[in-house]
Amino acid sequence: MSFNHNTTSKDLLAHAVGAALYMPATRASVPEDILKLKSAGLVTVIIDLEDAIGDNEVDHAEESLIQHLIFLAAYEENEPSGSDSLPLLFIRVRNPEQLQQLIFRLGSLVTMLTGFVFPKFSVDNGIQYFEAIADYNRTRSYSDPVLYGMPILESAPIIYRESRVDSLLSIRNLLGNYREYVLNVRIGATDFSSLFGLRRSPDISIYDLTPIRDCISDIINIFGRVEEGYVISGPVWEYFANKGHRVLRPQLRQTPFEDTYGKNGRDMRNSYISSSMDGLIREVILDKENGILGKTIIHPSHLRPVQAMYTVMHEEYVDACSIVESNDGSLGVFKSQYSNKMNEIKPHLNWAKRILLRSQIYGVLHEQQHFVGLLPENEFTHV
Repeated sequence: MSFNHNTTSKDLLAHAVGAALYMPATRASVPEDILKLKSAGLVTVIIDLEDAIGDNEVDHAEESLIQHLIFLAAYEENEPSGSDSLPLLFIRVRNPEQLQQLIFRLGSLVTMLTGFVFPKFSVDNGIQYFEAIADYNRTRSYSDPVLYGMPILESAPIIYRESRVDSLLSIRNLLGNYREYVLNVRIGATDFSSLFGLRRSPDISIYDLTPIRDCISDIINIFGRVEEGYVISGPVWEYFANKGHRVLRPQLRQTPFEDTYGKNGRDMRNSYISSSMDGLIREVILDKENGILGKTIIHPSHLRPVQAMYTVMHEEYVDACSIVESNDGSLGVFKSQYSNKMNEIKPHLNWAKRILLRSQIYGVLHEQQHFVGLLPENEFTHV
């Protein structure tokens, strides 16, 4: 499902960012890769001018970015009306000064973008970032789309225990002043890990690194409350091939694959395990259970598994519909239609609303279908 950033509501757009694929701006094939992957379900692209770019490549990266957008604008102009839109396009900038300069340099091309991504976000640089976005939006043409910002929480004051809560509360107060332009709050666990000299192996999830887990918990506690209304996006999964020896047991059950694909299911499961995709799937499950929706991805093979995991299970959907429909004061609790749990209306209402919102974007699985049925049976796409 594609989303037009000019016509989609902010709330729906925030939940639709989903699996966001990073591409270095210096990569010559960026426009072609985007168009190639669009048919495979690519929803969000983040063109990177920061960590993926060497300090001596910045000028070349900016020029490349402009050429990429010119190419994509021409493609979109020549597409027949009613065809699928381009994926949501974002640019990760290096600092507020580059953001201001790019908005000016891009001119009308900036309307191709859904927004910008702000690395190392803090109270020290945050006002400059969002003032640049706010200034653009105040002066844009009424027919032009809103430009959004997505801050990445990944700096030392946030991960270090002695300064974490004060930093997060200060950032929350800052974002509150620009709420209409904040699309996602993103977690940058790679930078967090580097401050401790850590890097998770493909056998474990980011939630197994205790300093990172504790920080993620505080981020969810402060930004994930229902009344705050922020969509939190999960950390990147770095692996796309497992070349080493596994120590821990693979984390994908064989039965769903065989039930869905028959004899081919076993080979398919093995290919996912050999590509460390079982670790990615487990981490997305943990993200969802903790209220995180969306994930930074660095390889096209991650796209379908992540998006598939956001599809709503039939049981979830039926429960959510029943809870919302029964919220008329006549009941407090009732047995689920699957006869395996009790649904309490008041405690589960916020959960139910989130499920129904997710169902609008990612769809609902058939009663007898598993998310495995949404995974590609052939080998992974390499770009």
